[in-house]
Amino acid sequence: MHNFTANYEKILEVLKKLEFKSENFFTQIRKPKLTDLKVIAINLTSEYMSIDSEYQLFRILPIEIKSLIDRSVYNRRKRKLFIYLEDIRKRLSDKFNDTEQYFIVDSMPLEVCKLSRSSRSKICKETDYAHPNRGYCASQKMHYYGYKLHAVCSVKGIFQSLDISPASVHDIHYLKDIKQQLKDCTILADKGYLSVDYQLDLFRTHNIKLEVPMRNNQKNYKEQPYIIRKSRKRIETLFSQLCDQFMIRRNYAKSFLGFKTRILSKITTLTIIQTINKSENRKINNLKINIA
Repeated sequence: MHNFTANYEKILEVLKKLEFKSENFFTQIRKPKLTDLKVIAINLTSEYMSIDSEYQLFRILPIEIKSLIDRSVYNRRKRKLFIYLEDIRKRLSDKFNDTEQYFIVDSMPLEVCKLSRSSRSKICKETDYAHPNRGYCASQKMHYYGYKLHAVCSVKGIFQSLDISPASVHDIHYLKDIKQQLKDCTILADKGYLSVDYQLDLFRTHNIKLEVPMRNNQKNYKEQPYIIRKSRKRIETLFSQLCDQFMIRRNYAKSFLGFKTRILSKITTLTIIQTINKSENRKINNLKINIA
């Protein structure tokens, strides 16, 4: 787990199996010494090894890689490759979820800075559409300043869909995006997604059945089956793994592009580890393992 070169080569091998037309995604007259695919592999390897600092990353990079790219160039290229990183994550997840009929939806808070600093913070405010703001997390009973990660995963634990919104946006609005991405399936959700109107709309338009537990004071209350309550915990376990192993709540980004690239990198790395586990007949959700 501490051998950067071995981990890098293993992750690069997985990326090459996705069979891109070229390892460089942009048309350039002057080809870079280090291909775009290798830049992504370095990024994912650093996330796997829990290296949050780019300064520390370039201290341990092998000399044969370090000589091909400058640290500032690496940072710019990494952010520029955001859409291709999402394409890689989608390709990997589709291999798991092609025939999946059951999914789980939930959200988690992503703090940008402490509430006491929020009034003077300039982090992630370079674009008008993506300003962070104040929100409340009911499960943790805390107010925070930042964003909210919305996610859909399969019952097996593979992330299918992701989105980031300001912290004040209610969870239920994410269901509008789900309509464009899923159909003919069942989605398990918590009480935050309880809405008869949304349930009917999802079912009528895309044949999506939204399973939400009833509140105790609702008329004709029925307890949700145990198998559904147990299955829904899978996404909460994934969020815990993102917080523990991948330190997703630790923010060093100054721009929104850097912030969302960092979040996507961690989730893509998680999916890569699951892919490697599957190829080697291990439990896919055992993430604290040596991949090489």
